[in-house]
Amino acid sequence: MSAANTENLGDIFDLAATADRTALIDCREWNNPREYTYGELDAQANSCARGLMARGLEPGCSIALLSANRAEFMISYMGILRAGMIAVPINHKFPAEIIWFILADADVRLVICDAERSAVLRTDVPVVNFDSNCKDSFDSLIDYGPFDVYPPVRTDVAMVLYTSGSTGRPKGVPLTHSGHLWALRSRLGAFDKHRLLVAAPLYHMNALCVSLVAWGSRAQIVLLPEFTADTYVAAIERFRCTWITSVPTMLAMVFVDPTLTEKADLSSVNIVRMGSAPVSPKLWAHVKASFPGASIMNGYGTTESGPVVFGARDGIAPPPTSVGWVIPGVGAKLIDASGNEADQGELWHKCPANSPGYLNLPDKTAEAFTKDGWYKTGDIFRRDIDGAHYFVGRTDDMFNCGGENIYPADVEAILVSHPDIDQACVVPVPDEIKGMKPVAFAVPRIGRSIDENQVKKHALANGPAYQHPRRVMVMEELPLAGPGKVDRKGLTEKALQMWPPGTV
Repeated sequence: MSAANTENLGDIFDLAATADRTALIDCREWNNPREYTYGELDAQANSCARGLMARGLEPGCSIALLSANRAEFMISYMGILRAGMIAVPINHKFPAEIIWFILADADVRLVICDAERSAVLRTDVPVVNFDSNCKDSFDSLIDYGPFDVYPPVRTDVAMVLYTSGSTGRPKGVPLTHSGHLWALRSRLGAFDKHRLLVAAPLYHMNALCVSLVAWGSRAQIVLLPEFTADTYVAAIERFRCTWITSVPTMLAMVFVDPTLTEKADLSSVNIVRMGSAPVSPKLWAHVKASFPGASIMNGYGTTESGPVVFGARDGIAPPPTSVGWVIPGVGAKLIDASGNEADQGELWHKCPANSPGYLNLPDKTAEAFTKDGWYKTGDIFRRDIDGAHYFVGRTDDMFNCGGENIYPADVEAILVSHPDIDQACVVPVPDEIKGMKPVAFAVPRIGRSIDENQVKKHALANGPAYQHPRRVMVMEELPLAGPGKVDRKGLTEKALQMWPPGTV
């Protein structure tokens, strides 16, 4: 089968053209990377599906994946889907109580995990361990042989992805085979000569969907178990990657030490794709300087409505830092505070990849999804005169200072334009007079120092006075939550401890 004519999202390989071609280079063992052909991955995915069925599991059963990036993760994922079961990738950095909640919420019947997660997992749900040599081993699950792939109907769920839970318990987001095959086909291209670097976690849509696009396009994937700046750059050079994928925060971490990219041969890269977070003009300039001549773009998508919203127009790349224009056939509109369409407002999105609604949460579903199928993203965008879209901030991140709305991303962009600042995060602290005031956490460039008063002056000189951070704390690095995203919630809590109400 192939991505063009299959009905099952786990059955997208075009074996007639790629059976003997390298599909995956798994770098879990850096000194001994393992290569898999398309034919090998296909056979193992079928064998995983057979093994699941042999255990008495049936189409519609939920199977959890709890592991760092590795080939077996994707083999299991595709095997689960081929068997008509539902894959539930879980953020392995979630605390134990959240993982237990997800196992119950998704009615998980089997957990497939690695040794590190197995060692701390306490559950009555049966567990299969990638790294075990005992009866719970992944090898004992595999049942080698052919398999008749399950043919889903339009409403059949392929996977349930869980949101990060930054505002409470994570929400399960069911996603269908048909919806995400539509998204996959919308992104296919002549990419068969490309070698993609994937370092973001596979439990997140960013890495998971780009991997499916790569394989649907007959390309190769270089898969890192996790992101570190050193190995990311080393992998580009070692494997001559032509296409690099990332969350913008990951590339920002790469550029913290300028010598890291200066001493590496990055000439193989001709496509840079970022996603899942905004890109500052400073980061864009770093990327352009480090990968001269490469096509650079920051994509946009949500767990609830998929990765296909914006893109290039008539072969023209979007302006720097823009996510581009609305793709034909996709519904998108910006709704202002009065409920009217405008050139700046909350993005409402509608496409075949939209989730049917949150798992077991009818009230939350009613809040986020309209009856006629629009998903209210919670992301604020502005649209320029040519129709290109730019991310402004989150509705739940916005706060009011003395009657003025502040979107942290606006202030952060100003701060990182300072020559001595590489990263910044702005959060609010309560104030009896202003309501809220902005404070900032900032990471200096290697070999540079940051003076709080200079940062304030820079903010005042480059933006409205109400936006400037009243206090600035210097950090060696910003804490992360989820797939390369700054832990804004954790920094807000830290700010409240450092600067109680009335002290800023």
